[in-house]
Amino acid sequence: MTKSTLPPLHGIKIIEFAGIGPGPFAGMMLADMGAEVIRIDRPGAKSTPHDFLARGRKSITLDLKHPKARDVALRLLAGADGLIEGFRPGVMERLGLGPEDVHQVNPKLVYGRMTGWGQDGPLAPTAGHDLNYIALSGALWGTGPADQAPSFPMNLLGDFGGGGMYLAFGMVTGLLAAARTGRGDVIDAAICDGTASLMAMTYSFRAMGSWQDARGANLLDGGAPWYGVYECADGQWVTIGALEPKFWDELLMRLDLSPADMGDRANRADWPAMRARFTALFKSQPRDHWCALLEGTDACFAPVLSPAEARAYPHNAARAVFTQTDPEQPMPAPRFRDAKTPLPDPAPATGADTQAVLQAAGFDTAQIEAILSDGVTG
Repeated sequence: MTKSTLPPLHGIKIIEFAGIGPGPFAGMMLADMGAEVIRIDRPGAKSTPHDFLARGRKSITLDLKHPKARDVALRLLAGADGLIEGFRPGVMERLGLGPEDVHQVNPKLVYGRMTGWGQDGPLAPTAGHDLNYIALSGALWGTGPADQAPSFPMNLLGDFGGGGMYLAFGMVTGLLAAARTGRGDVIDAAICDGTASLMAMTYSFRAMGSWQDARGANLLDGGAPWYGVYECADGQWVTIGALEPKFWDELLMRLDLSPADMGDRANRADWPAMRARFTALFKSQPRDHWCALLEGTDACFAPVLSPAEARAYPHNAARAVFTQTDPEQPMPAPRFRDAKTPLPDPAPATGADTQAVLQAAGFDTAQIEAILSDGVTG
């Protein structure tokens, strides 16, 4: 049997109403996997080829407040497999482009909605950002040292982890269901929901009585001295994650530390002394020293790299995790054995594909000229 080398989502067409953060990230994930993603931009919106979240797109401009824009958008959606939007609840309905409107012209379309609070609930109509959403899910509580305020995990946890990735997963799941049933669904992807879902293991630990609701008091939140970040003599940092006993033994052997002198890992009363021992030891040598001693072993070690350092790190370079051209950007993930997922084209200029997209949607030359002259595209 001949193996296909096409991208996994080749042949899937997604219409993306331009937004910020998690919505574009979901669109990037789908485009990275080979979907044709057509972004509807606002007239006058700025674009740059360095906007990696917008890579792999085609761009058409539409003034959605123009009375004729709805008909153009519905024509595009009639031939699409999915839609992504990230407006506040009710906005698409007011534009005449809500799920009921779209499913009248395309019952199979998968309608993806990205919000922070969700389509309903007391907070649904209010503004918010990543930090607010992860705070409400219980996720922010467990970040940072016990004697300090919760720390900011950038916007990786909420916007992209609990938001964009769950929307992309929901879209692919919906597309599979639509292919089987002939009926599209509506995906309500809320960052607060997705972040809570990411907390499933933590809530499982709580249910089993092995998690304390105190920051820096648990195995995976920096409480355990063998799972943490330590400063080096040169002001750089390293991580150790020797959770299992065999990895703990490896770490102590490589560091020339006596297990008897380190104390009992099962006894929390011994943890402060263990942490003090590690703190002093790692602070005694620069980061490169610890890399030479511990990298490539089962001690569960890694240096803390800056974004500038990450691309050149040997493991990342060997796997081509990042492009080797400037400016560097992450390559598509995950990888497939047979299907190809090359780096998509850079983000297009706003409206660069307007006429081509309209023509592909079935508009004739006279109709396209009228759309342009009427100001529908801005």
